[in-house]
Amino acid sequence: MNRFLPRALMAPAVVTLFLWMIVPLVMTIYFSVIRYNLMQPEATGFIGLENFEYFITDPSFSTSVVNTLLLLGSVILITVGMGIGIALLIDDPFPGRGLVRILLISPFFVMPTVNALLWKHMMMNPIYGVLAQVWIFFGATPVDWLTDWPLLSVIIMVSWQWLPFATLIFITSLQSMDRDQLEASRMDGATYLQQLRYLYLPHLGRSVAVVVMIEMIFLLSVFAEIYTTTGGGPGDASTNMAFLIFKQALLNFDAGVASAGALFAVLLANIAAVFLIRMVGKNLDK
Repeated sequence: MNRFLPRALMAPAVVTLFLWMIVPLVMTIYFSVIRYNLMQPEATGFIGLENFEYFITDPSFSTSVVNTLLLLGSVILITVGMGIGIALLIDDPFPGRGLVRILLISPFFVMPTVNALLWKHMMMNPIYGVLAQVWIFFGATPVDWLTDWPLLSVIIMVSWQWLPFATLIFITSLQSMDRDQLEASRMDGATYLQQLRYLYLPHLGRSVAVVVMIEMIFLLSVFAEIYTTTGGGPGDASTNMAFLIFKQALLNFDAGVASAGALFAVLLANIAAVFLIRMVGKNLDK
């Protein structure tokens, strides 16, 4: 009874969670192996792996994979690098540090769609945007960011929103550093660069692993910023895997091919998760 009662009490939650995960997965697998186009409801039936073949041979597929990896890698590098720099910059006490921390963290709570609209109209508009006015002030021709540099524009938007998250994690990690060890290193004549290399960065190792893991999970599904600003274009210049699946599902009305693409995205996410778990595990063992 001591073992049965806790398990019986947990069973409803476990069963609900299991069904919540397994039912959509089973339905996705089912739709991925049948012909299911909403524009041709009469044409149906089992077609095996044809949906997967059609999705992989789509001219936009290779571009979307490259864009997804570029977006993922660039945002992680920017947020981790700048996050560590900002966290170190505001680690020591100074007047107004609490207010500065609140202002640094606040962009993370902005909804992705609002974030995209803010950058599209307020910052990157080639006529009245803030960046255009800066270009004009220095006598240069304003850049039409969303047309000339669409993927870079999306990277900037997503990095701006995720930078506060990384900064918050690193600030929290720095609070647990041994201040006596830092003071002892100063008394021994260690320079700041030596402290950074041998004390700060090793201490932040676990935090970096956690930030990379969480960001990779969420950045694989970036969609709102692309849909709101560039629409995946010009052409496929800013199309990632999530947006390609959207195009197949809602623009081409092909639920079968979209389901095959969703399973491919799940496979990609699991491959990334294997490396992430190993990386985080190594950092936790140190």
